[in-house]
Amino acid sequence: MKNVIHKSLVQNLPLRTTGCNIGLKVIVVVFLMAWVGTVVAEAKNGFDLQGSLVPVEEILRGGPPRDGIPAIDKPLFIPAGRATLVASERVMGVFFKGIAKAYPIRILNRHEIVNDAFDQTGVVVSYCPLCGSGVVFLLPQSKEGNTYGVSGLLYNSDVLLYDRESESLWSQLMLKAISGRRRGEKLTLLAATHTTWGQWQKRYPDSLLLSEASAEGVSYNNNPYADYEKSEQLWFPVQHKSGDLRNKERVLGLSISGVDKAYPYSELGHSSSEFEDVVGGTKVRVVWSAESQSAYVVDGDGKQLPTVSAYWFAWFSFHPKTQVYRANNQ
Repeated sequence: MKNVIHKSLVQNLPLRTTGCNIGLKVIVVVFLMAWVGTVVAEAKNGFDLQGSLVPVEEILRGGPPRDGIPAIDKPLFIPAGRATLVASERVMGVFFKGIAKAYPIRILNRHEIVNDAFDQTGVVVSYCPLCGSGVVFLLPQSKEGNTYGVSGLLYNSDVLLYDRESESLWSQLMLKAISGRRRGEKLTLLAATHTTWGQWQKRYPDSLLLSEASAEGVSYNNNPYADYEKSEQLWFPVQHKSGDLRNKERVLGLSISGVDKAYPYSELGHSSSEFEDVVGGTKVRVVWSAESQSAYVVDGDGKQLPTVSAYWFAWFSFHPKTQVYRANNQ
């Protein structure tokens, strides 16, 4: 198809002399080849990447095609009292609009996105196994029925989501759309806790639990990322790197007033279970549970603040100027 387009355009050039004809045809062919190459480069997995906020060459295919990792669009839940999930299972816990829900990591590993609602308010629960990052955000305003899917593309090893209405690509850890009609729009982060089911139940005894029946024909008996989680190796390149911590050291990331701070779990293990800190001029209280290896942050009124639990390499790649909490400086 490319050659047909080139040939037809070149043959229809109104050229007068043989020398000019040959010279201009060569120029046109070179130009068209470059143009076609650019168009191809700016479209991956069917997404138009022209005008992308990040370098197109750094947007990589993760392996599965668009929707090759199926998002959960109609989540089903069971009450905590009927749940058989063992207490040590890791979950992403969300308390919003007076409703508590828990999303098992082993389900999120297979789907990465859950399109959900809390009291009729649209919420998207996302999890990137490569970055160990759980991000929960409000469904941006759009036409009724808009949902998010897995694009099959990555930036900085992190999942790129897409909204099915505009087909814009959204960076999970940048919290914004990087291409498409909604490019530049930001996501509203919600508070979420990466913890154990047992610990979450203690905080919210009436919590609902995402059911495996939410998707048909999917087995959750094994973790496809088990070896990856134990290794320091990254499967995809990232823009910024730091040797201050192990690549996959889990950190709790907090951003306030343009200031980013990471709380490494290894450092929290040497601190008290609760302590005060100041980030971006705001006094906060960090709550740490050694038993469940989980942490969250509250403000002066005791309200939980939005944070991101992720591997260190992922947090640093998107927040290279981050501060790092050290227990001996407490």
